[in-house]
Amino acid sequence: MDTIRSLHYFVRAIELGSLSAVAREQGTTQPTVSKIVAALEEDLGVRLLERSTASLAPTVQGRRFYERAKGILEEYEEAVADVKGDTAGATGLLRVNAPVALGQFRLNPIVQEFLSQYPGMEIELVLNDRMADLVEEGVDVALRLGSELPPNVIARRVAVSPRYLVAAPAYLHAHGTPKQPEDLAQHEYIRFAWLSTGDDVTLHDRERTVTVRTHGRFRVNNALAIRDTLAAGAGIGLCPAWLVDDLLKARKLRHVLRPWQGEGQEVHLLYPTRRYQPLRARLFMDFVQQRLAALPGFEQPEI
Repeated sequence: MDTIRSLHYFVRAIELGSLSAVAREQGTTQPTVSKIVAALEEDLGVRLLERSTASLAPTVQGRRFYERAKGILEEYEEAVADVKGDTAGATGLLRVNAPVALGQFRLNPIVQEFLSQYPGMEIELVLNDRMADLVEEGVDVALRLGSELPPNVIARRVAVSPRYLVAAPAYLHAHGTPKQPEDLAQHEYIRFAWLSTGDDVTLHDRERTVTVRTHGRFRVNNALAIRDTLAAGAGIGLCPAWLVDDLLKARKLRHVLRPWQGEGQEVHLLYPTRRYQPLRARLFMDFVQQRLAALPGFEQPEI
């Protein structure tokens, strides 16, 4: 039995969801793939897959074996790449998780550039604003905003984005421009829902730090919605530069209360705390770190 091929077919069957999909990918037939996976199960003496006419799913033992088999294949692929001196030959599937706005607005073009450079790679990009469980959800790399990070992961800080108070010219014309931080209490303040700090906003001008209690009738749990709301003239908000840099340059938004700023928004790359990290994951993280910090609205983090 060709063990490496058997493991590869089994791993891809779980990732693609069917033996037919594996056959199409590998340029062979479904019966051939089924025979190879069945031989692997017979050799192990364990049923790895539950099969039906409509679906395929790993058994409990199959799920556990998948995690180990995937690691073995990754180490084998990296060993081959290392002996050939070929990082451009990196292959396989990489599951990436990121916040919706950051992923749509900044990360997606970086992913497309990465795929162009590494034609053997596949990326499954999942965008949501909740904190994903990397191990439970099979995530290889995640991007997270802010300094509050989950336990049991390894974090690499890759960029920082300054945060400014901004508002549309129409709003400032209608409601006046704040002269000092305390004036924010008299304005409609647009913020992210469910902030741990609530309505309190902390600002600094490099010499002083103040905390102001704001008020706003609208809160939303999506950064792109905050961006659109501010551009429509609904209020004042504290936004990371990456989210509003283009609107400021186009004069659709204006800085408010310069030089007062919020604490910079940190960007981290997260990955599971496992002993072995695949070559493709390391290549992707290095690529993202290099590209992201060079984009408008981001700065290199201080060491």
